[in-house]
Amino acid sequence: MRDAVRRARAALAAALAGAALIAGLAGCTPGGEPLFGGKPRSPGDTIRIAPEDRAKDVRPDARIEVEVPDGRLERVRVVRVEDADQHEVTGRIAGDGLSWRPDGGPLRLAAKYTVDAVAVDGEGRRSARRTSFTTVVPEHRFIGYFKPENRSTVGTGMIVSFSFNRAVSHRAAVERAIKVTSQPPVEVSGHWFGSQRLDFRPRAYWKPGTRVTIDLRLRDVEAAPGVFGIQHKAVGFTVGRSQVSTVDAEAHTMVVRRDGAKPVRVPVSAGAPKTTTYNGKMVVTELYDVTRMDGRTVGFGGEYDIPDVPHAMRLTASGTFLHGNYWAPADTFGSVNTSHGCIGLRDVKGGSPDTPGGWFFDRTLVGDVVEVVNSRDRKVAPDNGLGGWNMDWDSWKAGSALQ
Repeated sequence: MRDAVRRARAALAAALAGAALIAGLAGCTPGGEPLFGGKPRSPGDTIRIAPEDRAKDVRPDARIEVEVPDGRLERVRVVRVEDADQHEVTGRIAGDGLSWRPDGGPLRLAAKYTVDAVAVDGEGRRSARRTSFTTVVPEHRFIGYFKPENRSTVGTGMIVSFSFNRAVSHRAAVERAIKVTSQPPVEVSGHWFGSQRLDFRPRAYWKPGTRVTIDLRLRDVEAAPGVFGIQHKAVGFTVGRSQVSTVDAEAHTMVVRRDGAKPVRVPVSAGAPKTTTYNGKMVVTELYDVTRMDGRTVGFGGEYDIPDVPHAMRLTASGTFLHGNYWAPADTFGSVNTSHGCIGLRDVKGGSPDTPGGWFFDRTLVGDVVEVVNSRDRKVAPDNGLGGWNMDWDSWKAGSALQ
């Protein structure tokens, strides 16, 4: 669920003062991924991972460990991400199934890693957990972690996004050192969200088949007094087919439009009246075949804790997902909004390619656009996930340091 702390405060203010001060701020988030780094993992987490989620400045000789107290680990995947080349850290699950350890040597400096683990308990119930951490960046140096992954194929709504490990005060110098070009060529502009995030996009969605190159010339560029870059590389990605899906929260439907094919209408369940779904254009940034969603990680009580949500697609950083739902009655979809802000598709426990949730998941790329209309909520903020398409072109370009 997303931004639930603010939702709870808004509800309390309305009850005491008779007026809601904050509206429309609930959603879903996987367990183990607390918002804004402010909350520890839920005490119900059975998958224990070290280093801790969102740990920074992890030493290269630190050991990655994944453990469960009982049952068995079904799979573990550790990947160095947001780099010129995605690299998987090899390892093995112990014979008793209770732990995973890496095979190789030290971690890379100035790198970001993700850990994905799925476990099965003694009664056959699956649970999942994802964490991430970053390793030490040398003193007086800065690095930009970026999306999408090098050599990936993405949807037409992909926005190139850099997050810097240190605050950038010389924004023009840093932006000038990053060139985003395409074939066929289109105008691409940067936009700063604060001092540590720089996004790039064209005026309109990329055309299918476009090849995009990101030329990083940050080495020895001064981002702040005495702080210099270390990256000098070229990376890129390819834009796949066009798929834009429109969720009508009032009609409880999602219309999927892919290239020139006939639109497909899918029944959905969006956010309930007190926990509505954001309006606006959102971009898929992550895909999980199974994940955990625990309300305690974002300020809710014990309203829900679902260890095995199938076919989950992240839409915002604050926790809005489009995901499979096996716990609601089948007639919920297409008729009533019941979620804490996410968009639910009918599914079965364990997930199936033959359900609406599995069908849509199997046809989705990172970078696909999902637009929500007719929800009784505000429009999603442009810096919440890859929400930059909610800004007009002039406003977007005004956020560049080179204008």
